[in-house]
Amino acid sequence: MAQKMQERFDVAVVGGGPVGFASAIALAQGGTQVAMVTGRSAGSAPSPDLGRTAALMRGSLDFLYGLGLEDKIVEASWPLAAIRMIDAKRGLIRAPTVTFRALELGVADFGRNISNARLVDILRQAAAETPGLTILDAEVSTMETMSDRAVLLGNGNAIEAHWVIAADGRHSAVRQAAGIATRTWTYPQTAITFHVRHARDHEDVSTEYHTNEGPFTLVPLGDRLSSVVWSVAPQRARELAALDDGDFALRAERECQSLLGRFTVAGKRGAYPLGGLIAEKFATGRTLLAGEAAHAFPPIGAQGLNLGFRDAAEIGRIDLRGDVAPREAERYDRRRRVDAATRTAAVDLLNRSLLTSFLPADMLRSAGLIALAGISPLRKLAMRTGMGSSPRLPARRSLAG
Repeated sequence: MAQKMQERFDVAVVGGGPVGFASAIALAQGGTQVAMVTGRSAGSAPSPDLGRTAALMRGSLDFLYGLGLEDKIVEASWPLAAIRMIDAKRGLIRAPTVTFRALELGVADFGRNISNARLVDILRQAAAETPGLTILDAEVSTMETMSDRAVLLGNGNAIEAHWVIAADGRHSAVRQAAGIATRTWTYPQTAITFHVRHARDHEDVSTEYHTNEGPFTLVPLGDRLSSVVWSVAPQRARELAALDDGDFALRAERECQSLLGRFTVAGKRGAYPLGGLIAEKFATGRTLLAGEAAHAFPPIGAQGLNLGFRDAAEIGRIDLRGDVAPREAERYDRRRRVDAATRTAAVDLLNRSLLTSFLPADMLRSAGLIALAGISPLRKLAMRTGMGSSPRLPARRSLAG
């Protein structure tokens, strides 16, 4: 690690992404002494902005606003007033287009879309200003767990804490050191991420095309500016990567039937293979998992990072100062694993239904969308579920007794 650490903390949060920083801030605001270990070496350059954004649903926004971040997030993001789903599969059965509007629930928007890089900047700045929170730009290679503490090791140095929050991604070194097994799977898809400027107004509507290769999703990010996640077969992803921005923009425009007019690529493009992961446990010993260290799945329905913020909100409810009874880790494991497993299964089912040419699967998917389009109580339930329950932090209570 970059510096020798002798101090022992109540909690060490490992992972310098949004979920890690949010967990650290929530704990520190409750009076916990927290080490925020970013997992990158001191002086290293931040990750480049490759077009990835986060559609933060209302549950996540309530949590982040409760941490005092409302003004900065609103300034850096764009509202999502409606979500449209369009069946663009080339099959015998075509599902109806379904549009969910936030006004149906009596709210102005479902959430807000923000650049991942900007979100991390906001959270890191807030963490730096939070009393009781120490940011350490340091790498972690493994962990040793003892009866009363855990020791994070890396580059010959150590950080001690009573509890460790592993928020260091799907290849989590902390999760592996804790001995928590995972179930993983892959999809024959690559997600291409980028931003586009377009000739027509998006009207604050996020549009998700369901194609034979996966979703093509346009999410409002600014005035005539949208972020895009385009899921395609790996070979097609390689072909698209070889195109210059002009030809690539034309292909993307055609993919969504020129819905927003002419496209111009804004910024850099990114690409990553799609797969899924869920941990067999979300807590063991003195380690709790959060974010993609615990669960990961394709970018469908804006559920991934929002699920991670639900982990962070739950962590913020626990008093982790000193030696807390092990049953609190068990309670966290039970609550979060059920929620994550349910949402992971739903996203996996939808994604696989797009990739199959099996007629009964298309019939079931179409029937589901017809029901969502025509049955108002079901529509509202789906919308509320997608937004996530409001995880504002309540008054801190001790859970040790």
